[in-house]
Amino acid sequence: MSYTIDRLITDTDFEEVDSRTRTALAAHGFGVLTEIDVKATMKKKLDVEMTPYRILGACNPQMAHQAIGMEPKIGAMLPCNVILREVEGGVQVSAVDPIASMQAIDNDSLHAVAGQVRDMLSMVVEEI
Repeated sequence: MSYTIDRLITDTDFEEVDSRTRTALAAHGFGVLTEIDVKATMKKKLDVEMTPYRILGACNPQMAHQAIGMEPKIGAMLPCNVILREVEGGVQVSAVDPIASMQAIDNDSLHAVAGQVRDMLSMVVEEI
C-alpha cells in the first residue's frame, strides 16, 4: 500500500503549484498550520544544494477535532503533510494517506474518519 496520494503537475512552476495547492486545501476546509522550506533548511544546516522541496502541514479542524475525540494521542500524527517537490518533468505533489498512517491504531471509528480525510485529500490533489 502506498503511503501517499501523488500527482505530477507539468503545466506550471513550483510557486504556482504551491499557490494552487493552498487554494485547493482551503476549498476542502484545510488550513496550512506549518510550512518547512526543506531546500533552504538543508542549505542553512548542511550547506547542501537541492531542488525546491516544501512541506505544508495541513489541518482540517473539524476532522482533527473528531479524531482527537476518538483517540486523544492522535495529535502525534497530525497535521496531514502535503509535500511539493521539483522533479524532472514538473512538480510532484504528495499528500499523506491517512488510512496508511493510521493502520497501527486499533480503532474502527478512527479508520472511518481517516477514510473521509483521505477522500478529501485525494480531491485536493486532483484539483491542483
